[in-house]
Amino acid sequence: MLMEKRCLKVAFGMEDDEHLIDAHYGGDSEFFAIYEICEDGDYKLLEKRHNKAKDFEEDDDGHGDPRKFKAVVGQLLDVDVLAAFRMGGPNFLRIRDKTNKVAFFTRTRDLKLALQRVVENFDDLWEQVQKKKAEKPPIEE
Repeated sequence: MLMEKRCLKVAFGMEDDEHLIDAHYGGDSEFFAIYEICEDGDYKLLEKRHNKAKDFEEDDDGHGDPRKFKAVVGQLLDVDVLAAFRMGGPNFLRIRDKTNKVAFFTRTRDLKLALQRVVENFDDLWEQVQKKKAEKPPIEE
C-alpha cells in the first residue's frame, strides 16, 4: 500500500514575493507565504496571508510585546513551522516554549533557497513538529 507522503505547512514571513523579511521575527512581515512542503521535495504555495499583526500598536520598545506575539501566532494556528530569515529576542523563546509551532531559521532571505532549506531539513523538522504537537496546544495562555 502506498504510504501517504509526509508534508508540512510552513509560513514564511515575507517582505515581498521573493524575499523573507529581514527582521527578528515575522511579526513585521507584510504577509505570510503559506506553503505545503513535502518530504520528496515537492512544494506549493497555498496562500498569501495578510499579516494582521503588522498594524498592531506595541506598548514597549518594539520588541517582544506578548500581545503582538499572540496576534501573529493566532493567525497561523493551522501552520506547523514558522520560517524566518533570523529570529531573536523574547518572541523566539515564546514560539519555542508557548506554542506547538517549530521555528526554523532559513539564514537566507531568498524564498527559493529558503524552501530548499526546509526540504533539506525535512526529517528533522517533521520530528520536531510531531513532538511539539503531542506536548502542547497551538498556543498557551
